[in-house]
Formats: sequence, C-alpha cells, structure tokens
Amino acid sequence: MLLVMAGSIMTLAMVHEATVVEPHERGVVVIEQNVDPGPVDLRTDVVVEPLVEQRYRNIVRQAYDYSCGSAALTTVLAYYLGRNLNERQVMEGLLHYGESERIVERRAFSMLDMKRLVTALGYPSGGFRATVDDLLDLDHPAIVPIHHAGFKHFVVLRAIRDGRVYLADPSVGNISFTLAQFEEKWDDNVLFIVFPGSEKPFDSLELKEEDLRFVDDQTMTLLARQQIPAFHEATERRIQNLLERQKNNPDGSVENTRKQLHYRRN
Repeated sequence: MLLVMAGSIMTLAMVHEATVVEPHERGVVVIEQNVDPGPVDLRTDVVVEPLVEQRYRNIVRQAYDYSCGSAALTTVLAYYLGRNLNERQVMEGLLHYGESERIVERRAFSMLDMKRLVTALGYPSGGFRATVDDLLDLDHPAIVPIHHAGFKHFVVLRAIRDGRVYLADPSVGNISFTLAQFEEKWDDNVLFIVFPGSEKPFDSLELKEEDLRFVDDQTMTLLARQQIPAFHEATERRIQNLLERQKNNPDGSVENTRKQLHYRRN
C-alpha cells in the first residue's frame, strides 16, 4: 500500500513538474486555445514578431531628423561588415574625420565625410556616379541619396530583384520601389560603397523571403475599389455634379463649392 501511494505521489510530482510553465518575459502576449480536446494536452509555442521589428529588421533607426547619413552608414557597418558600432559612435567619428564646420552648417553628413571615416576604420570605399543598369550588377549594398516626401535622404540599397528596388531606410524601415519610381527619386545618380576588403562580409542585408512580400500599387488600388466601389463612384458623381452646378450658377464660387463638398463629406 505504501509503495502504491509513493508511486502515485512521484507520478503526480513528475506530471506537475512537466506542466509547470516558466513566467513569460514582459511584453509577451499569451493566447490559449483548445485545439483538440482529449486525454493528452497539446501545447504549441508560436513566436509572433511585432510589425515594427519586422519593418526595422537589420536597420539602425536614425536618432535625429538630420542623421539619416550616419544611420545608413551604421547600418552598413553593422549588418554588412559586422562592426559593433552604434549611431552615436559613427556620428562622433564623422564629426572627427569629416568636415565638421560644414557638417554643422548644413546639418547633414556627406559621402566625403563617410569616406574619411571608413578609411580610418580600415575599409576601402568610394563614391560613384552610375545608372540603373549599373545597379543591377551590384554585389555590395550601397548608400544612395534620394528625394522622398519632399526631403533629401540617405538610404541603403540592399538589392534589385524582379524589377523592384529594396531599400533599408533609417527613417521608415525596409521599403521597396519599382525601378521607375526609384529612378525618379534617386538624387544625382550617385552612390557610396564600403568594400569588405579581405574580410568576408557579415551580410545581414541580403534579401530574405519575407522581404519579397509586397503588394504593388495597382493591386492596392484594385482591391480598394472592389471593397468600396459604391463609395468611389458616388464620390466622383457628387464632385462632378457640384462642378456642373457651379458652372450653371452665376453666384457659384470655388469657396462655395468647397463648403458644399465639406458639408457632404461630413
């Protein structure tokens, strides 16, 4: 009898120990779902990565409005060359080796400043003028200046695949444009490349399967119209009617039409 009780106690202890769940880290969300109720309890752990982490994977986010250049260079140094540097250290290096007075004056870093710093770090580098066709043959990530959303901005060109340009943007994360869109934004057709030299690159900037998942602009427009076709058509008709009414109404004015549009939208 005692042996049976001892065996039962040992079994219960083993089951309890096997089912004890360690406390989760702060910020982890746990969702419990009964999948297949039965004699055996099944548990599956799935790690869901936040969207913001996916978007900024292997990118150094710029700390200041004017620090896209230092963040782009830090991204290349960290995730292509494997140098354990943060943006502040790179900014201090750029100020030390670059044209500090001009940096302060224009509140931005230049490719020349970048070249002087990476030369001091022992890496060969260069600024080049190129064409889109030249970019297709690149086998290194490159820092390129673009005009985007009304600003000049430095981003890291990761690769071009199937007519699409994939960028690591220190401001908004991993993004992509069509070749035509990128060509319009590319400033002065210049780029800056840091070469790994004799060392094998770390190359965490290489494209992965998840980077290739995007929805093109035409598909987005088509899906939107499929979801709200009635609203889209009604809005067009409403605007057209108001414009026609303005033509026929001698007292009609642009301001009056704007008020009518605002009233009808609300």
